[in-house]
Amino acid sequence: MFGYFYNESMRRMTIAFGQLFNNIQIKRKDSSDNVIQSIRVPLAYAPKEKFLVRLDQQPDLDNREFSITLPRMSFEISTIEYDATRKLNRLQKFKKVKTGADGKILDYNYMPVPYNISYTLNVFTATAEAGLQIIEQILPYFQPDYTVTVNAIPGLDIKRDVPIILNSVNYEDSYSGDFTTRRAVIYTLTFTAKTYLFGPAKTQKVVKTAQSDLYSYTDTVNKAREERIIIVPNPTSSDADDDFGFTTTIESYTDGKKYNTTTDSDE
Repeated sequence: MFGYFYNESMRRMTIAFGQLFNNIQIKRKDSSDNVIQSIRVPLAYAPKEKFLVRLDQQPDLDNREFSITLPRMSFEISTIEYDATRKLNRLQKFKKVKTGADGKILDYNYMPVPYNISYTLNVFTATAEAGLQIIEQILPYFQPDYTVTVNAIPGLDIKRDVPIILNSVNYEDSYSGDFTTRRAVIYTLTFTAKTYLFGPAKTQKVVKTAQSDLYSYTDTVNKAREERIIIVPNPTSSDADDDFGFTTTIESYTDGKKYNTTTDSDE
């Protein structure tokens, strides 16, 4: 039943989610409200615990080596759940005609399966002001969702508009000892991306002939042909992307023969 395929659907969705927060900046000003430093906040795919461990290992946030790390953001996939409310008719197809070694062929994929992918975005800063700058650049865009277009299956030119919903924003100001030796302001934002996952893509050639043999319902033993219906495209040289009709031929037989699918002959 299961064979290898990899559409990179979740990978593309995760990249699209990360790109939303890839250009967040904070600015530091002097007493005259002049910008003295502009920092682009680094973003990485990593769990929150990884950065909390680094905070414990380096207690002095004024240390120059550690100042490179803060501010920083990280995100990760937290849950993947099936969404039955968005189920589609799975017999419908996405199609695209391509030229192969045997001429034009039809590549297709059935309708995708709806899944909700939950993401957690973590914001780490050394000061409350830096955290507020980052959060204020994010929240206004989610009311409560923001829609992105994902190139789901490039080979079939399938693009999907995926709403990303902001579920919650949690704030934590954690420190130990006095206020000058260790402090970390942490915002945790949770999102849900209502995306779709596609199954394996398939290839189909143009059907040049369709044949159906009919026999009498009383002939349950020999099942000899009595009538044959043959359908061919018109014109017969039609390709997968042609707008063609069909020619139907009906023939009658009394010779008692039947069609052998193995030898492709009447016996």
